[in-house]
Formats: sequence, C-alpha cells, structure tokens
Amino acid sequence: MISDETVRVDHSVNNSENILINKILRSITNKWWLFVIIGLLGAIGGYFYAVFQKTQYQSYLSFALDEGGSEGGGSAAMGLAAQFGISLGGSQSVFTGDNILDIIESRRMIEGTLLSVDTFDKKPMPLIEFYLENEKHQANNDHSTSVKFYPGEPRSSFTYAQDSILYNTYLKFKQEYIIARKPDKRLNVYEIMVTSHDEKFSKVFTDKLIEETNAFYTQIRSKKAGETLQILEKRVPDMKQKLDASISNKAAIHDANLNTPFADAEVPLLKQESNAQVYSAAYGEMFKNLEVARFQYLQSIPLLQIIDAANYPMKKIQPGKLKTAVVFSVLSAFIFLIAFITVNYLQFSRQNP
Repeated sequence: MISDETVRVDHSVNNSENILINKILRSITNKWWLFVIIGLLGAIGGYFYAVFQKTQYQSYLSFALDEGGSEGGGSAAMGLAAQFGISLGGSQSVFTGDNILDIIESRRMIEGTLLSVDTFDKKPMPLIEFYLENEKHQANNDHSTSVKFYPGEPRSSFTYAQDSILYNTYLKFKQEYIIARKPDKRLNVYEIMVTSHDEKFSKVFTDKLIEETNAFYTQIRSKKAGETLQILEKRVPDMKQKLDASISNKAAIHDANLNTPFADAEVPLLKQESNAQVYSAAYGEMFKNLEVARFQYLQSIPLLQIIDAANYPMKKIQPGKLKTAVVFSVLSAFIFLIAFITVNYLQFSRQNP
C-alpha cells in the first residue's frame, strides 16, 4: 500500500512544478514586448541578408541517350553476322543506363571540366582559375589566393597545393553546384543543372561538362569493339600480302618449270597452290569479320543528343526579401524563447529548491 506520506510528497512535487511553469508563463506574458523587438530585429537582419546576397544563375541542359548496340542495333549486327556465318555473343556492358549520372558527377569529369579553358574578360583561363578569382569567399583552402592555374598546364606537373585546391573545388561543385538527374524513370532523358554567381560561367561549365561526359562515355562504350576493329584492320592487309605473295610465287615457279619432264619439279608448285588456298580461305573469313567488326563498332557508339541546351537567359536564384525576413524573425524569436525559458527555469529553481 502507498503511504500517506508518499502521496503528500508527490502532490508537493506536482504543485512545485505547476507553480514553476506558471511563473515562467507569467514572465513570458509580461515580457511580450521583448519578443516583439527580437522578432523585428530578426526580420530586419533577414531583409538585409537577402538584399546583400549575390544572385545565382542556374543553367539547364537536357539530353536524350541512345546507348548504342542495344535492341534494334544489336539485332541488326547479329543478323548481318549470321549471313556471313559468324556467331556474335550479346554481352551486356556495365556502362549502361543511369550510370551516365554517376559519370557526370565523377571526379574525373568535374576536374576535367574545371581544368578546361575558355575566354573570360577577353583572356583565356581555366574555369577553376576564373572560379577562384570570383569566389574567393567560397574557397576552402588558405593557399587558394596564391596558387594559380594556367592554360595548357599539364595535370602531372601540379603541386600538392594545386591538387588540394582542385580536389576541394570538385567536392564543392559535386555537393552544392551540380544537379544531374533522370526526371522520368521510363525515358532515357536526363537533366543537368549548374549553379554559380556568373551567368557565363554556368553556361560554359555546363557545355564543357557534357562534352567531357560524351567523349568519355563514347570511349568506354565503344572501346572493346574499337580494339577488335584495330586488330582486324592490321591483320587483314597482312593476310592479303601473304596471299598475293603465294600467287606470285606460284606463277614464278610455273614459269621456271614449264614443260619439265620431272615430276619432282611440280612439288614447289603444289605447295604454293596449297598455301594460296589456305591464305585465300583465311583472308575471306578475316575480311568478313572485318566488315562485321566495322558495323558493330558503329553500333556500339552511343548517341547523346542534346534536347535543351544551356542558353541565356538563365534562371536567377535569390532569396526573397519578405520570405527571408519572416523566416529570420520567427527563428530569432524561437531561439530567444528557448533561452528565456532556460534562464527563468534556472533562476526560479534556485529560489525554490
């Protein structure tokens, strides 16, 4: 059973808490004007924050992607190969589908774009140099103002400071400035958006990024077929030379042993005829393989077709003055309320231990 003393203690604790809460509420009510002042100061601060924020420009580019070597193209290649009596396997590449989005946001693509050169203020400079000069407050490295990037400077000659700045800039662009997405999962249509404080920089960066991505994606998608084509293009002429040489040797031996009474003299001629037949069959097969390899190489090249280019004018991003003032006002009043309650709670607790 619960004793009367325990009940009286619990009741006393509850009364103390209720009294403390009532005191805090009365204190808040009496100091309402202080909350209004804090809210107004926050609103004024938010308004001027929005006024002094630099306008950002967001580029927009959309493109359609035909991966190449798939569906109709792959069936056509296999049909042509079958006509030549050649069987081709339908291998799947890992560089397909939405992997293009990972490639766009990869370190290799973004750093390659940052190091690409364009003309700003009538002088050529790498994009990263223009960014660092115009976004010094955004730089994450103390050496960013002293380290320079020059047009045509080889990547292998970079110092540690240059590599560090380039890496930090890549991270900032990937996390804050670049958006690559596929808006509709049913379609092979993709979007790229790049944000910066300079309208031309946003456009140039977007154009360079899609160029870097297209070149690299084309390379990795067609690399295997391209290597096969190169090998066949070297071997087919060699086989043709051997066939021509065998035919020439056969004619020379025939002329040297014309009307000979000895059968042994026909042995070299028979050997050359045999070689010519072998070379002829091999050349025929390799020539068919070469034609199929050429067709397959063309089919493996993906098509990246731009739908909407990153053109002017671009979307302007700037915080609204009224909206920012309201947010700052509410936020400052809320923070002050938390601090006010904490201070009063500690003060009343000491007075009534």
